[in-house]
Amino acid sequence: MNTVNKMMLEKPFFDFAHLESMLVKGSQAIGVAPDELQIRQFLSYLTLLSRWNTVYNLTAIRTPEEMMTHHVLDSLAVAPTLKEARHVLDVGSGAGLPGIVLAILYPEMQVSLIDAVQKKTAFLSQVKAELRLKNVMVYTGRVEKLRATGKFDAIISRAFSDLSLFVELSGHLLAEGGCFYAMKGMVPKEEIQALPAGLKVKAVVPLKVPFLDAERHLLILKKQAA
Repeated sequence: MNTVNKMMLEKPFFDFAHLESMLVKGSQAIGVAPDELQIRQFLSYLTLLSRWNTVYNLTAIRTPEEMMTHHVLDSLAVAPTLKEARHVLDVGSGAGLPGIVLAILYPEMQVSLIDAVQKKTAFLSQVKAELRLKNVMVYTGRVEKLRATGKFDAIISRAFSDLSLFVELSGHLLAEGGCFYAMKGMVPKEEIQALPAGLKVKAVVPLKVPFLDAERHLLILKKQAA
């Protein structure tokens, strides 16, 4: 029996049936379809996050239902836009959002996670091991100092920094023709106006996160040809 199954057989400390129902209904609303193994992996991820959070304070979100909406479904909402990406870098990944969620949903996608806080990357490494995510790489450090073996066709951040700083710190890692993806609440008009020359907003994608009454957008940025 693999580790994921063992975790799911442990005595639950929250209502897995309710969370699974939220996940399935939310996924359908978003337009993605996790299979049975992926559903177990998502629930196991929430189990790990809840347990680690009691000691390491990885997120201010405390209840499992809020973790499902604010973290898992919020991250799943961007998945259809990134489904064609093959090498993704999640900058300031924190508790693995959205990188772990993308890695579970798209096992063919190679997902790299970087965070400067060691306790967070320790958690990410544990998630990778427990869920057997062979398509995940974890880095500890500052993104501007990262020298990966290859470049990324998609670089994404969720509440990492303002747009200009995000692009400045991670731009050396973007493959030619690739895009930056910034997960935001309201459209950050001032940040868009402050973007450096040579960078354009390719699209602003409104996101509807199931069970969450809050404004969400995904900004897609692309370097202009010289």
